Amino acid sequence: MADFGAVHARLREILVPYDGEYAITRDSPEGVTLEVPGLEGKPWGYVAGTRVGKRYVSFYLMPVYASAELSHGISPALAKRRQGKSCFNFTSIDEPLFAELERLAAAGIPGFRAQAEAIDAERSSGARKGPA
Repeated sequence: MADFGAVHARLREILVPYDGEYAITRDSPEGVTLEVPGLEGKPWGYVAGTRVGKRYVSFYLMPVYASAELSHGISPALAKRRQGKSCFNFTSIDEPLFAELERLAAAGIPGFRAQAEAIDAERSSGARKGPA
């Protein structure tokens, strides 16, 4: 049987370095959630995370969804693990693919905060306008 705990622990290591600039709002054996501080709980504030499921461990990386450049740069091997636009599923540790995820995170996470805050400002100002 697969050791999903070890897979999750290794994927978690990819996200922990961003705690500080971002907020780890959930950190348990079932998964990790990395969010933009002040935007916790808002869909556009979600940056990355992990989730331990019954059949695999999922790694979510929203910058891949937000950046066509990052998305198009994904290797064919990692693309085979992709489910949807920003989710990658694993049943075992795959160091070459995890190293690629680390590079994608390093390229996408640092600039994601500005994008999320811009979306929040736009949505907040639209909510205040009301009907004319």
